[in-house]
Amino acid sequence: MQSLSQSPTDPAFVQDPYPVYARMRAAGDLVFWPEYGMPCATSHAAVHALLRDRRFGREIPPEAAPEIPARLAPFYAIEGQSMLELEPPRHTRLRGLVLRAFTSRRIAALAPEIAALAEGLVDAFPRGEPFDLLTAFCQPIPVIVICRLLGVPEDMAPRLLRWSNAMVAMYQARRDRAIEDAAAQAATDFAAFLRAYVVERRARPADDLITHLIAAEQDGEKLTTDELIATCILLLNAGHEATVHSLGNGVKALLDHGVTPTPDNAEQVVEEILRFDPPLHMFTRYAYEDADLFGHRFARGDKVALLLGAANRDPRTWPDPERFDPNRAPVTSTSFGGGLHFCVGAPLARLEMQIALPILFRRCPAALRLAEPPRFADVYHFHGLSRLMATV
Repeated sequence: MQSLSQSPTDPAFVQDPYPVYARMRAAGDLVFWPEYGMPCATSHAAVHALLRDRRFGREIPPEAAPEIPARLAPFYAIEGQSMLELEPPRHTRLRGLVLRAFTSRRIAALAPEIAALAEGLVDAFPRGEPFDLLTAFCQPIPVIVICRLLGVPEDMAPRLLRWSNAMVAMYQARRDRAIEDAAAQAATDFAAFLRAYVVERRARPADDLITHLIAAEQDGEKLTTDELIATCILLLNAGHEATVHSLGNGVKALLDHGVTPTPDNAEQVVEEILRFDPPLHMFTRYAYEDADLFGHRFARGDKVALLLGAANRDPRTWPDPERFDPNRAPVTSTSFGGGLHFCVGAPLARLEMQIALPILFRRCPAALRLAEPPRFADVYHFHGLSRLMATV
């Protein structure tokens, strides 16, 4: 296995990681990344295979688990109940209960609300002066929608957003003591708010996702309060982070390439946005047994990174992958993961993008312009803009 050194916080890499990914893919399906101290799957074939190989999973084997400092206990207490970090049988039970409440019918019913929200946000755009499309359009849509879905008051959205941003920062390459302390405090505050809200919903049920999660039952088992809290935090954190980046990256790509999304082509356009510039570039797995894959011997406890951003531009899967082309023959990208951990919120994220982007470009057909070159934030292994200044 070849080794390729690259700082994930290097400014040039943050702005455009794709040339590095191309060198990694040329070096093999698996490449050792010294800065992370682990092998990385770089090709579509390798990422696709590892996402579905049951010899690998998200849950840390006990013998490989690091010692958690007491100051970070609030953060990892929530992580320990999150279905994203668990494997069967706990994952199977939690995901099954969530899917009983997070139904395709319930998500589809949100379409008119998403459209009305997008229209209202465009109405509020300042005219004739630069403004940040991220905060004016891309951020409010997913956070307000998930608030409505959960049944949390919309005026809590800014606070939930702050907690979410602080917790998600724990996965970034720039993580430091200040980020850790902020994440632990956010986890404490977030859990306290939701615990009180769950108590209220148990006493006064409503037609919202928290109530349906409380009521969901499978084989005589229900979600515990801690599991409910972790699930709600996961839905908000994952839904906010990924969809905000996807909307922002999408607007940039559409303006850069002169593509106009419409209700007729929205599905194809959104899939190409997700392939071309996905919101999450790295997802990790642990080996649960010794395994030989792509010329490398994995031992139990070994960690491997799946480079979703690299896999999505593999020329062996997508001809001319550096070109943004919504008319490509459909091939499902790895942007929402795969296998048992395929993103439970993918249908909602797709729906939000398919509705919001055509509305934005219909309402601002010729006037929407970038006011300055967009720059990506130092948030790897996520990939999203720091701001998106525009005029209409």
